[in-house]
Amino acid sequence: MDEERNLYRELQLFLDRETLGFPETPSGSDIRLLTALFTPDEAKAVMHLTYKFSTLDEAYGRASKSDFAREELGRILDECAGKGLIAYKKQDGVKYYRTIHYLLGMAEGGLHGGKPKPEFLSAMNQYAKDGLFWKAFLNTKVPQMRTIPIEQSLTDQKQVATFDQVKELVLNSEGPYVIYECACRKGARLAQHPCKRTSRKETCMSLGKAAETIIEFGKGRQISQGEALEILAKNQEEGLVLQPSNTQAADFICSCCGCCCGIFRLHKVLPNPVKYWTTNYHAEVDPDACTACGTCVDICNVAAIELGEDDDFAKIDIKRCLGCGNCVAKCPADAIALVMKEQQVIPPMTGEDLNEVIMTNK
Repeated sequence: MDEERNLYRELQLFLDRETLGFPETPSGSDIRLLTALFTPDEAKAVMHLTYKFSTLDEAYGRASKSDFAREELGRILDECAGKGLIAYKKQDGVKYYRTIHYLLGMAEGGLHGGKPKPEFLSAMNQYAKDGLFWKAFLNTKVPQMRTIPIEQSLTDQKQVATFDQVKELVLNSEGPYVIYECACRKGARLAQHPCKRTSRKETCMSLGKAAETIIEFGKGRQISQGEALEILAKNQEEGLVLQPSNTQAADFICSCCGCCCGIFRLHKVLPNPVKYWTTNYHAEVDPDACTACGTCVDICNVAAIELGEDDDFAKIDIKRCLGCGNCVAKCPADAIALVMKEQQVIPPMTGEDLNEVIMTNK
């Protein structure tokens, strides 16, 4: 038992040195979480990787002494990729592997597929409550989170960068496209807290190489480019927030809500949450046009809009506003508009570029 616990401690320390980190917690939730996610062999195999993509030969040669033969290591890494515990891609017939973050990575891997293990759900909830991971998550030079406006809120799309337009992200991808159940909504549903914004399960998608991996391991449903655009249109209509990967070439596009999304729950308790987000817009109210109906308050997923009993118009806290544009599209008085920030943020080109920036500044 001590030997196994030491193995998972070694894995925790290894992951903590990677990209966003995986901090140790006084409650022991870190070890319980890793034990629920990885078998002992998987824990050993993952430590052959880095945050950069490696071939099997590179991974096998990285350890001075491996517990596995080369072919066995490849089999175990494939199993980890199938469970969503590491990143994987195939290029020109060659397989590549790398570590991934805990959030927007391993956590979602634990939730996707069949019914998650009770011990995983318990450890995941405690790890979130312990709070140490959130500090690591937020203290990166380039945020992992990015919000882009919904299409109905953009009045002049000629001035909007393609990476801030959801339709362009889809059209510029060579595909394939995959849709799957939102991991956050699945977790909330299993905890008997169904989503208040949508009753649909399949709302989040992956594109390109990320989608190829999901298709190979049967973790999602392949759709056409047209279907992807239709689903995104429905997501926007229902007031979900568009959150693609913080890259110019999107690996995924999440459509998030304030009641289920764990990141949004964190957002609501931080004093200046937009500091940790990439967003090039914020909403602005025209006091003369606002009728104080409260529609914008109800549609906002991050509690960035207030309307007191004595207020004549809605007030937006730009320290909280993500610039998603839902309030703009739903305002019956057309009293809200999106304002482009003076300093535009250009995301890294790819996920590998994003990881490189995070590690350089770690």
